[in-house]
Amino acid sequence: MKFKSVSTLLSLCFYLFSFAQNNSENDILFTVADESVKASEFIRVYNKNLDLVKDESQKDVDAYLNLFVNYQLKVMEAKRLGLDKDPKYLREFDNYKKQLTKNFMSESKVTDALVKEAFERSQQEVKASHILIMIEPSEQDTLEVYNRLLNMRQRVLDEGFENVQKDVHNGTTVFAEDLGYFSAFKMVYDFENVAYTTKVGEVSMPFRTQFGFHIVKVFDKRPSRGEVTVQHIMVSNRQTDSTLVPEERIREIYKKVEQGENFESLAKQFSDDKSTASKGGLLAPFKGGQLTSQEFEDQAFSLNSPGDISQPFRTDYGWHIVKLIQKLGLEPFEDARGELEVKVKRDSRSSLINSALVETLKSKYMVTLNDEVIPYFETLINEDFFRNSWKLPDYLVGNHKVLDIDETQYLYSDFGNYLVGVQRRYFDKPIAAKTLVNNELKTFVESMVLKYHEDHLENENPEFAHVLQEYRDGLLLFDLMEQKVWNAATKDSVGLRTYFEANKNKYLWKDRIEALIISGADKKSIAEAKAHLGKGMNANDIKAKLNINNKQNIIVTQGTLELDNPSLPSNLEVKKGISKIYDYNDAFHVIHVIDVLPSTTKTFEQAKGLVINDFQNKIEKDWIKTLKQQFKVTINQEVLAKVKSQIIK
Repeated sequence: MKFKSVSTLLSLCFYLFSFAQNNSENDILFTVADESVKASEFIRVYNKNLDLVKDESQKDVDAYLNLFVNYQLKVMEAKRLGLDKDPKYLREFDNYKKQLTKNFMSESKVTDALVKEAFERSQQEVKASHILIMIEPSEQDTLEVYNRLLNMRQRVLDEGFENVQKDVHNGTTVFAEDLGYFSAFKMVYDFENVAYTTKVGEVSMPFRTQFGFHIVKVFDKRPSRGEVTVQHIMVSNRQTDSTLVPEERIREIYKKVEQGENFESLAKQFSDDKSTASKGGLLAPFKGGQLTSQEFEDQAFSLNSPGDISQPFRTDYGWHIVKLIQKLGLEPFEDARGELEVKVKRDSRSSLINSALVETLKSKYMVTLNDEVIPYFETLINEDFFRNSWKLPDYLVGNHKVLDIDETQYLYSDFGNYLVGVQRRYFDKPIAAKTLVNNELKTFVESMVLKYHEDHLENENPEFAHVLQEYRDGLLLFDLMEQKVWNAATKDSVGLRTYFEANKNKYLWKDRIEALIISGADKKSIAEAKAHLGKGMNANDIKAKLNINNKQNIIVTQGTLELDNPSLPSNLEVKKGISKIYDYNDAFHVIHVIDVLPSTTKTFEQAKGLVINDFQNKIEKDWIKTLKQQFKVTINQEVLAKVKSQIIK
């Protein structure tokens, strides 16, 4: 079935839409109804994305132009249908815009410093434990908690962490936990700072994070593990063969490894990870924390020398054996910079970047603050505020200015409503009115400056404007394609079956066999297995006969296989009965072909996924023809000739 993903459409939009950068190229290449598209726009998009196009036909200017025109037709149709006004679309676009905006709002000097610090910390892992007493972030009276942690700190120094841990941990308000080894970005930034600056063997002074007050005991610091490349063999937890027990199968394979059989060949024959089996189980290089399975990472990094092989172990995916190919140190700073910068902007460090950005923006924009705001609002705060029942008084001078940012004014009523919204954070947590107003005014001003910058970012930053437009139209086309093509195909059951009946010859099973395969590294064992098959012995009895003295001489696989299955020799003689012995993938095999299933037409249900995909393509082609009749497309052939001469070949 065709992929119905926003990312796919956004990628399409990335090389099908952008703004012209060369203002001198104002020639109109084509028009769709009343909308015109400049030649410069087409040239820029074509040249920029030439390497992204996989279909060679799309590198032809005329073919690419046709694709570009079709895209513009769809955008126009989506707007005609009002999809750009749909509340769901607007919500989704707003979410994308907020996420995208974060990537374009930063302060370079602070960001660079944080990236360098993160790189230095990523070179080292810290092993630590901590004690946390949880308190609300707004709590101001913290002396009692601070003193309790001072007492616990002294006990840790005197008695050791484990003894104190057993005594104080209650799992609700006090947490005493072993954290193991961690590196940069694994903890909130405030916690990370203390962990990295506390010496091995020492206990930190109490410090605060968003969760409460902590002390940290640092047990060890070691270099980070770097990057590792491994091969693996996996036996999945999910098996269609009910007679196959994953743990038993992996131990059978492991015996073969121990007996000296080739790891790569065994992976090709028996690994259920089809994405790597054909490559002998080879995985792409990975770093600590990069995989979803911690167990797999730990096993991989525990191997020391190339060629080392792990014992069988289990993860959520199945049973594995891992072989070390290569271990590398950490990548240099310049190679790691890009990824680290993305992490810094998503991390709690971003608050430091925002504060620095606000100061920069205050210099860029004309920002003025009314000095009377704090004393005025201080008189309005009363005990109702800390009961979450405070309301703006009727006598509020709402039209007085709190803040000016360029020509935009923010009034007392704006700040007053802001205070109404945040009062729930102070429920039953009273603090001095002046402190409250001062803190919240600072936050209000920062948020308004950042919002002003965000609201004007599309006009100030061309790159942001380009990417935002790609998102805008990408989401729009997703909704349009879902309505006009994807859902249309899946809901039209009559049309789907009619299309299948007219194109049955496209949906065929390949030639298949129902077979039992016996494999092993020792030709003599396979010869014995073949003899037992000839006498009518079943697979279990053959295994019991040949896998003796704690030695895994054979492995049995059975099922229905297409003839191009990598488990089968390419020169297999396809006929019922017991085959000759084949030397294939560094092992010997005998195959009992129980039945030969020649190529046949698939049933509708068997071919349904492919039929839907093909039917969608047909619907889309017919729809594009209709759009071209609905919206007149005019291509300026003279300008097109110029474009072809300017295209970078």
